[in-house]
Amino acid sequence: WNCIFVQARPSPVSAIENTMARRSGIALLILAALCVAPTFVAPNSSQPAPVEVDTARVAAVAAGLTPLALEQPASAYDSVVAMLQSWLVGGIALVLIYGAAFVAALANPLTKRRQEVKAEVDAIKKA
Repeated sequence: WNCIFVQARPSPVSAIENTMARRSGIALLILAALCVAPTFVAPNSSQPAPVEVDTARVAAVAAGLTPLALEQPASAYDSVVAMLQSWLVGGIALVLIYGAAFVAALANPLTKRRQEVKAEVDAIKKA
């Protein structure tokens, strides 16, 4: 058990790191205090300020949110068949997209031209 609790002497680097850690900790504490402290305190007034409501804006927001209130939330699939069909359609779409990207990568004219130039350069170097 004695070998486990060997005390190492602190190096000057670790002392500097500890000092820097304390300073940054103090700086963070000061920054947090500044963020939490109230920056504006409204004066006490004898009468509360009247609240103005823009009825046109309220009506526009209500009209815009009406379809969301009428629409039913999304629910689970009606059957396993419907779920499998949707997975099949999604899978086919992904295969088509990845297939098109693969064909585009293979048919890239710049890549073909680079390969032709490389072959020409290799032939010149061998000669």
